[in-house]
Amino acid sequence: MTDQSFIDKTAAYVQQTLAGDASGHDWWHTYRVWQMVIRLAATEAVDQQVVQLAALLHDIADWKAHDGDLTVGPRKAREWMQTLEVDSVIIEHVCEIIATMSFKGAFDDSQLATMEGKIVQDADRLDAVGALGIARTFAYGGHKNRLIYDPNIAPAIHTSVESYLRSETPTINHFYEKLLLLKDRLHTPEARRIAEGRHAFMQLFLERFFAEWDGSD
Repeated sequence: MTDQSFIDKTAAYVQQTLAGDASGHDWWHTYRVWQMVIRLAATEAVDQQVVQLAALLHDIADWKAHDGDLTVGPRKAREWMQTLEVDSVIIEHVCEIIATMSFKGAFDDSQLATMEGKIVQDADRLDAVGALGIARTFAYGGHKNRLIYDPNIAPAIHTSVESYLRSETPTINHFYEKLLLLKDRLHTPEARRIAEGRHAFMQLFLERFFAEWDGSD
């Protein structure tokens, strides 16, 4: 089987698996991450098969939908790639990326080991900011039956993975607990450039949100 066949078959598998998801971690999120990975990878010397497979499989079994289990995603990705008989070195690399790329709280400053991982993480984080990030955040909040906002509940400063994984604070708090932190945690110059405009849009949205919440605009 050729490298492109691996990618094509994986795209079809992921599209079918994630069809109907309404949490913001659907096929179209994966598709956007995949396309952004191709864009970012064009600026760096990386293994194209690794970055595309990792992008396509990064949310195949997201921990947020599996009670915080961080092992289920890499495991399911591995099982799929083994059915295609992907080279074992590539499988290990892809699974390592999937296992280590997730945001795990403000305290987490861990670095991915390879440029392939950094590119996939950058692409995923870009889809969490800007207009799409806002839309996905509220989709996920509704999916989890969370309040939009409660002025009596301050954003949390998560000091551990467990604290972040168990957080159920209102949706607006998520901007301060994650989304506004992402711009300064990107790796590639192109991702940082793209993030500037998306970050600024989120700031404008929040200004407008609080003005309307207070009835001052």
